[in-house]
Amino acid sequence: MAGGWAQDGAVNEQIEASIADELARLRAQKRPTGESLTHCAECEEEIPPARRQAIAGVKLCVDCQTDRDGRPANRGGINRRGSKDSQMK
Repeated sequence: MAGGWAQDGAVNEQIEASIADELARLRAQKRPTGESLTHCAECEEEIPPARRQAIAGVKLCVDCQTDRDGRPANRGGINRRGSKDSQMK
């Protein structure tokens, strides 16, 4: 069923494009590499040896990493879920 200016399947294409964009963003995230630090780069507390062995190149302690993960990420991009009016402005 087409409505207005949209082609058949346009909504599904938008949803699939949004999912593909998010997956590409997640895959592109930099993962720690190299040698792990012995002390946290932010608070300078010792990073437990088990964490250093489990994650190569770790630079933050568990508390600092949890704080960083909890912060909202500012991402730009196209609002594919918006109404037609919001994309016309």
